[in-house]
Amino acid sequence: MQRKCVVCGKYDDRENMIRITKTADGQVFVNGNSKIFGRSAYICYNKTCVEEALKKNRLQKVLKTQISEDLKGKIINEL
Repeated sequence: MQRKCVVCGKYDDRENMIRITKTADGQVFVNGNSKIFGRSAYICYNKTCVEEALKKNRLQKVLKTQISEDLKGKIINEL
């Protein structure tokens, strides 16, 4: 399935993107290919997209929640 990067707008298969999911109870996960349901945002496996998503708070806007420093580190480690 095709998903859209929240930063650059490029469409790609979801297997080729970093998925960040917020569950109904408010927990946020960097969620590669697990079956966690909730509001999700996708980012390209591209250093520029990841840095811009974190710097400009794109993930916070899309997921409607605060992103912790620990989670930001996990997202950077996905590269």
